[in-house]
Amino acid sequence: MSDEDSKKTQELSACYSKIITLLGEDVKREGLIKTPERVAKAMQFLMSGYAQDPHEVLRSATFTEDYQQMVIVKDIDFYSMCEHHMLPFFGKAHVAYIPNKHITGLSKIARVVDIYARRMQLQERLTTQIKECIQETLNPLGVIVVIEAQHMCMQMRGVQKQHSITTTSDFTGVFEEATTREEFLSLIRNSR
Repeated sequence: MSDEDSKKTQELSACYSKIITLLGEDVKREGLIKTPERVAKAMQFLMSGYAQDPHEVLRSATFTEDYQQMVIVKDIDFYSMCEHHMLPFFGKAHVAYIPNKHITGLSKIARVVDIYARRMQLQERLTTQIKECIQETLNPLGVIVVIEAQHMCMQMRGVQKQHSITTTSDFTGVFEEATTREEFLSLIRNSR
């Protein structure tokens, strides 16, 4: 851990000590002594996407290839933090693109999802950011992103609907054609 990261951990720990105290707990109680530091480190990990460039991740594994059929990476597990309540939302992302002379390593698509998910987010924004990153970096014939997620801010508080799933989608290029979109949706549905 760098000196800067250590300093951030100390500052965050002090903030979490204050929060725990304001909530009515004794931060000196045995079970809570190290909690502020653990929470600080957890939050630094959960928000680590701010320190990474998803475009660079894609560029680091871009290859010239004469392939113009759909490439799908589906069921990409992700965890993120809702920016409204700082509670988790989590689920699966399904991403496809149709190359235009360039492909990327398949794991890089999952990394792009993780980088954007490890920020304070909204599901709608997350969906669009993933799509835009792939479109801008690879310049494919089209990109489509579908995200299905459960939101703890709806399950633990508020309306308390434990089994609700939120689905968002965004697409560009050839995926604006209904038949291409339907092919993608059929492929992600049929193999479940």
